[in-house]
Amino acid sequence: MPSSTTTGTPPSADDVSLSHGLKQRHLSMIALGGVIGAGLFVGSGAGIAAAGPSIVVAYALSGVLVMLVMRMLGEMSAAYPSSGSFSAHAERAIGPWAGFTAGWAFWVLLCTAVGLEGIGAAKIVSGWLPGTPEWAWVALFMVVFCGTNLAAVKNFGEFEFWFAALKVGAITLFLALGVLAILGILPGTDSPGASHLTDFLPNGGEGLVIGLLASVFAYGGLETVTIAAAESENPVKGVASAVRTAMWRIALFYVGSMAVIVTLVPWDSKEVVEKGPYVAALDELGIPGAGQLMNVVVLVALLSAMNANIYGASRIAYSLVERGQGPKALGRVSGGVPRIAVLASSVFGFLCVLLSYWRPNDVFSWLLNMIGAVILVVWIFIAVSQLRLRRRLERETPEKLVVRMWLFPWLTWIALAGMAAVFVLMARQPDTRVQLYSTGGMTLALAAVGFAWQKARARQ
Repeated sequence: MPSSTTTGTPPSADDVSLSHGLKQRHLSMIALGGVIGAGLFVGSGAGIAAAGPSIVVAYALSGVLVMLVMRMLGEMSAAYPSSGSFSAHAERAIGPWAGFTAGWAFWVLLCTAVGLEGIGAAKIVSGWLPGTPEWAWVALFMVVFCGTNLAAVKNFGEFEFWFAALKVGAITLFLALGVLAILGILPGTDSPGASHLTDFLPNGGEGLVIGLLASVFAYGGLETVTIAAAESENPVKGVASAVRTAMWRIALFYVGSMAVIVTLVPWDSKEVVEKGPYVAALDELGIPGAGQLMNVVVLVALLSAMNANIYGASRIAYSLVERGQGPKALGRVSGGVPRIAVLASSVFGFLCVLLSYWRPNDVFSWLLNMIGAVILVVWIFIAVSQLRLRRRLERETPEKLVVRMWLFPWLTWIALAGMAAVFVLMARQPDTRVQLYSTGGMTLALAAVGFAWQKARARQ
């Protein structure tokens, strides 16, 4: 194994050529807006339909797990800022094969997500403009955000700053209106009281499990801020600030909005799934045009996720190449931007879109199943890496522990137990079982390639 891995020397070279054009305001808003992902707006309806009002408990439980993961990742990213984020930390703590596996699995996840978000955004726009082809809208979005990411990183930061500002403003207004309606002081509306909460577990424990699984994957995308921090003016300060405020953001935006929705709207209303829970709640309040306005916010959330995922995928790929774990062409930088990596990530994303039209029932569905549990695999690498790096940091460079994991190591072990429990729950559900096995197969294949590469490099 190379000496840099065994001695714990950070692979800091991966960020030397990148610019540092992200300002603190960019990073703060990326952290704030990153919590309000497309999964919250788009995917939460199915969770409510399965779990009923107990979806609040599901989001709270998964939110606690996510907060622990973010705290662990924040500790490592503040100590070792890197565009490779958890991939670089896994290499440092476990070995090059771990960094290879976590990094490339996450790259596939992000690129596929770019395509899925493009499809979702195109459906909204083509609904407003009937007769326009969805693929053309996806192509337009891809060109715009590929172009944004090919330019200086500050352009990405500006796009995300305004996207995040709109999302934060919209969901804050939604929460304010919802609370006023629940209290019975919103003009023109009557308080529903607790009438929609009486059947708290309508589908029993199985419904809660489905809701819990849906909520876990709705939190995906929070990792982007630790990737972006490496290109900010003050990476350590940026990561520390983002992680320390993660708790109230998750509690307010996710758990709070779920509580408002299930209080205002009957959990079994068809509109919750068909229109989306936020649109259904606003329609229930009878605010003219509010539902369509929320569709605009959902569109912004999808476009924001596309932009952020192209950025995140390109930086993960760049970091992997800089550590000798990918095609050298992807590591070329011009103008402080890994432009070949940006293009490759965008092309892969658009290829996923084409597959959704050409081969929806085999290749595309197989790809979706393969990425189904990647975020959990990444979280496990984060937890194991933090367990190993924390002791090393305390022994060698304690001054780098700007952010500390709470109650170490007990909460780290509890988080790992929580992840194992989610895997068990996935194995019990027919739909998620396929995703679990498919992701497991991809992870093992990547680990085998990474381990073979590590052995080959050690012999050189």
